[in-house]
Amino acid sequence: RCEECKGEGTITIEMQFMADITLTCEACHGKRFSRNALDVTFRDRTISDVLDMTVNQAIEFFGETNTYNEYKIVRRLKPLQDVGLGYIKLGQSSSTLSGGENQRVKLAYYLSGERQGNTLFIFDEPTTGLHFHDINTLMRSFDQLIGNGHTVVIIEHNLDVIKCADHIIDLGPEGGENGGNIVVEGTPEQVAQCPDSHTGRFLSEKLKQ
Repeated sequence: RCEECKGEGTITIEMQFMADITLTCEACHGKRFSRNALDVTFRDRTISDVLDMTVNQAIEFFGETNTYNEYKIVRRLKPLQDVGLGYIKLGQSSSTLSGGENQRVKLAYYLSGERQGNTLFIFDEPTTGLHFHDINTLMRSFDQLIGNGHTVVIIEHNLDVIKCADHIIDLGPEGGENGGNIVVEGTPEQVAQCPDSHTGRFLSEKLKQ
């Protein structure tokens, strides 16, 4: 790694009365590694080139051949793609990820089969900022977790997620001081029939689609 930036690719200058300034490392020009390390290539790609790939690009790159080592790399990356994180870069700092993205990184870890035993997962609005196609991908991941014997609890307002739940607990009837009470609980169909539930009213229309 580059000794100047310690492999970060950037140098952070601490400012006493202003926000810290982050600059590209002049020693490695943001490539994170020493010149000797960058002289080593794999199919014409340096380690810096690989870390600059997105998950989708890396799966395509390493999936072009059928060697065992490349297969292992693709197998490790596939869960990230399965939870809709194919756009993040391999070398991207975890501090740049949103809360929802961090939740999905952890989800990918469990989908990879690295962790054994049954687990209770609690997700706080994991669909925030997601396109509806990505939401479908995320829901398939939840189904896979449940199929593996895990339990999934989701705090969510997205009706596309709510309608797929086995059991709903609707808190309200309003927000803030006028909320916090259990309005209704049950299956999506049962919640949709509750006249006092705002969620149920909109869910009823969703279930008809």
